Amino acid sequence: MVNYNFLQNLPDADELPDSDDTPVDNELQALVPGLLRAILSYLWSSRQDWFFGFNMGVYHATGENPRVAIVPDGFLSLGVPHRRDSEGRKSYIVWLENNIPPIFVLECVSHTYGAEYDDKMKIYAKMGVSYYAIYNPNFYRRDRHEVFEVYQLVDGDYIRLSGEPVWMPEIGLAIGRGIGTFENWQREWLYWYDAEGNRYPTPEEIAYRERQRADAEQQRAEAERQRADRLAQLLKEQGINLDD
Repeated sequence: MVNYNFLQNLPDADELPDSDDTPVDNELQALVPGLLRAILSYLWSSRQDWFFGFNMGVYHATGENPRVAIVPDGFLSLGVPHRRDSEGRKSYIVWLENNIPPIFVLECVSHTYGAEYDDKMKIYAKMGVSYYAIYNPNFYRRDRHEVFEVYQLVDGDYIRLSGEPVWMPEIGLAIGRGIGTFENWQREWLYWYDAEGNRYPTPEEIAYRERQRADAEQQRAEAERQRADRLAQLLKEQGINLDD
């Protein structure tokens, strides 16, 4: 049981740094979660009860020192305000978020090993993170793991989930890999999927489809105008006055 005086003395947002100041060593550590957040921003545009952060310090009271943050590459929390204030969150502080930890955490393994399969896994389990995903496209052989793994917290321990995309009922989304283009970079990315395994489109894909639809409508309108002009010319050649 957490001591009441301990909770009373927990620091607020202004007392804590934004992160651990450790720079990422691969741009995918920002782009992969950035794409996931961009999709959610469109998909859940009418919802105000979620927050997706990346490369942001998460402070929790389940470790030895609440002033030391863990910094996931990406994380999702449900049941919290989408925007806390006009300035946005500096960090995610669990005890200031109604003690709601992230429900989903993503780590992208880079050249510098970050204890994604051991130390961080233990920390996230103790925090109560329901789903933990590890994306390791470049160093999975070194680490003796699969490229993409998703774990679910069951009775305090993480159990590896099979299949892909992996359905997460508490979130109402599945997550998995797919080939696509983001920021003009075609490669394998992580995407959100529905319960039937259909991938949700990215904002860029939606904008492209809208441009295609608008272009098609414009082409149809132009073709109709040209048809009307040809008909008018034909009638005129036959001596038929359209005004009559």
